[in-house]
Amino acid sequence: MAKSTNKQKNQSPGPSDAFSQLVASANRRDSGDEFSGSKLVRRSLSEQVADRIMAMIKSGNLKSGDRLPTEQKMTIAFGISRPSLREALKALSLMGVLESRQGGRYTVTDLSPGRLVAPLNAMFAVADYDANEHFDCRVVIELDLIRRCSEQASPEHKQRIMKLAVDGRAFYDDPVAFRLLDMEFHEALYAGANNRMLSVMAHLAYDMVLDERRIATEMPGVIKTSVTQHCEVADAMVAGHTDQAVAAYHHHLEHIRDSTIDVLQNNAQTNQGL
Repeated sequence: MAKSTNKQKNQSPGPSDAFSQLVASANRRDSGDEFSGSKLVRRSLSEQVADRIMAMIKSGNLKSGDRLPTEQKMTIAFGISRPSLREALKALSLMGVLESRQGGRYTVTDLSPGRLVAPLNAMFAVADYDANEHFDCRVVIELDLIRRCSEQASPEHKQRIMKLAVDGRAFYDDPVAFRLLDMEFHEALYAGANNRMLSVMAHLAYDMVLDERRIATEMPGVIKTSVTQHCEVADAMVAGHTDQAVAAYHHHLEHIRDSTIDVLQNNAQTNQGL
């Protein structure tokens, strides 16, 4: 019997046991703050469970591709009910942190910046949209990207930006083609800054209210104004005039804001039957 007991002591814990040990360890570290024993007590249980799983991911205790234990085992490890656990898992799935695989088990995703940020698009899309707030957000993020691009991009990359700007002149009467080119132009600007996280955030802001932007590009003069402003940004970059490039891009964002507001106002009037 003693040998059997020793053998059991020497056995390595299984995956679910290891997960329970990680939870217990985290509980001990935070017992004076959010936990009481093994129970979650302050903020909603689901929020705290989601935070705990995120903390495990950030610390490396859970990594991309790791498969979480069954719901039953996690309710035991966290000391919570199954509905609270499912709420936490659903929230993390919407954030792109977890994904549900066949059989109902959850797996940690690849956690790439694009995957983590993309779900925010859906969240903002259903919220009350404010064009001025959107503009302010783009100013904060994108003007720094333009400065970095102007200072750091290679001459070859700047020439690509210039070509995309000039090529827009062929699309004054083709909104669909212009929208494709516009996306490539902004993508080139973001990429030239050599900062993936800022680029992801800029893409998020760019992708908002695309339906309104589609309508805006069909309004008289909007495409021509945008192309002219693209060329002004590109000209300044190629010439090495960073401050001028930033100012030109700021003016371009104002044009985007104003034309978006025009679309929103027209839509509101149409909905009111005016």
